[in-house]
Amino acid sequence: MTFNPLEQRGIPLDRQVRSWRELNVAPIDPDHCDPYTRCRIITMNGIEVEAILFSHQMARHTLDPEVKRQLASVRYIEAQQQKAVNWLLPGVSSVLETTIAYEQVAVDLTAWVARMEPDPYLKQAYQFGVLEDFDHLYRYANLYEMIEHRKAESIVDGLTEVMPGRPTRFHHRAPVDNVRDPYAKDKTNPLSKLHALTIMSAEQQTMNFYMNTGPTYMEPIARQLYQEIGLIEEEHVTHYESLVDPGETWWEQLVNHEYNECYLYYSFMEQESDPRIKAIWELHLNMELEHLHAACDLMRRHDGRDPAEVLAPQLPNVLTFEPNKAYLRELLDTQIDLTTLGAGYVREAHERFEAMQARLHGDEAPPSDRVMDEHQEMFGREYRLETEGEHPDPALREK
Repeated sequence: MTFNPLEQRGIPLDRQVRSWRELNVAPIDPDHCDPYTRCRIITMNGIEVEAILFSHQMARHTLDPEVKRQLASVRYIEAQQQKAVNWLLPGVSSVLETTIAYEQVAVDLTAWVARMEPDPYLKQAYQFGVLEDFDHLYRYANLYEMIEHRKAESIVDGLTEVMPGRPTRFHHRAPVDNVRDPYAKDKTNPLSKLHALTIMSAEQQTMNFYMNTGPTYMEPIARQLYQEIGLIEEEHVTHYESLVDPGETWWEQLVNHEYNECYLYYSFMEQESDPRIKAIWELHLNMELEHLHAACDLMRRHDGRDPAEVLAPQLPNVLTFEPNKAYLRELLDTQIDLTTLGAGYVREAHERFEAMQARLHGDEAPPSDRVMDEHQEMFGREYRLETEGEHPDPALREK
């Protein structure tokens, strides 16, 4: 069944503010929930955080007080949505357990988007990035066993493999080589706009999470690993945000944000296995439909354009959390040795890349290497979860 959010109405804005009782959501049970329910929660928190931050930035660049008031009204509801969504995560989970779930989101969300992306250049950008998140999952899983003496399979539940991706030490590139070419807003498929905004928001959330939680650890190796991967998440946000056409007006960006929220809440409502969480996705979708209509009204008044000119006439196929093991193994086999040069990709270590590596690493191993050495000393092996056989790259098979 097709779903066109431009033709649907939801809950009127003046009825969307919720009381404390309504916001007091019960968290999921981490030991019995569907791991992809947790992934959907983490994803929607990132989407709501981006919506709030974007609205604040737009308000800071707006002279019209009436527009500021409209943005503030919707933004308060977005903030309530963000609290309801993020508070579904259980307080009993450690920061590392949540981190591993964040990386499972990054791997399976980005892999799915890469599979579905119609634009070859954008597809390559997602394929490149997902092999780095894949390696981050592997490093954090080994840290988790070191610090908490538990295995990451209790979190990812065999849906996502845990093994080396592109080695984290090679993710550190000259900043100028993290900037990609943007899509052309008037020519690109509307689905590509949704993909770019979704992955940018998810990576931004991860960047923010690591920069704030990393120093809460006492163990030096944990503090250092979060610091290293936190810097790489900064590179990833640069990588993905540069895909968005900077020529989009504020009004185009606003309706894209609201449309994307409708797309994702609808997608997750359609596939959610937990009836209680499904009801939250449905409630938030009905809120977002009105946010979209409010944004469309602002675009018509202030940009003089019909939002239908820039938005998809109906929602694309639902975004799905599902295993991507075969796809990721294909990328590991064919793209693990790529790095970036300018807005493109190369297999050779070029001068800027080598200079950055030398400046950052110097004569010592980075934390991502040292966590593996310390894990080896403690357990006499690495932690891996290879459900589909040995690693596709012979050089990265466990010795």
